Amino acid sequence: MTHLLEIKNLQTHFPTRAGVVKAVNYVSFHIDEGELLGLVGESGCGKSITALSVMRLIAPPGKIVGGSIKFRDEELINANDERMREIRGNDIGMIFQDPMTSLNPVFTVGEQIAEALRLHRNLNKKQAWEAAIEAMNEVSIPDPSRRANDYPHQLSGGMRQRVMIAMALACDPELLFAHQPTTALD
Repeated sequence: MTHLLEIKNLQTHFPTRAGVVKAVNYVSFHIDEGELLGLVGESGCGKSITALSVMRLIAPPGKIVGGSIKFRDEELINANDERMREIRGNDIGMIFQDPMTSLNPVFTVGEQIAEALRLHRNLNKKQAWEAAIEAMNEVSIPDPSRRANDYPHQLSGGMRQRVMIAMALACDPELLFAHQPTTALD
């Protein structure tokens, strides 16, 4: 049976002066269409690193050192950077934990959502802007056509988190990682 996502014996390690930190050590699970899966554990147990590993967003010196990550039977461990950019946002989305560090401070929130739509949905500028406003409306941002012109620092923490949710959902990914998605929401 083909799973939407299948992780087998995933290992992500970080070399340090004190030795190797095995942040993710032989993790296995699968998710089928329509299923929800929650990773629960104490702070520092590897939940975030597991999600970032699947998205292939582990920053050096961290490295995936073993295991398999299959999305719709396609092995992602060895996928090139271009292929991963196609998959991220389009097929697999992620709502990051801290919107203040995830949103670019020099672009409006509408521009940032629209950019994702232009890249992944091949929309023109006008279509992408309209779709960005609609995405903001869907996550209950009041007056989205006005708020789309705001910069991240002009929004409350809860509004920034809603922008991150709108951005993740806008491209209609098949799989969505939600990393503490309700942080700062009222």
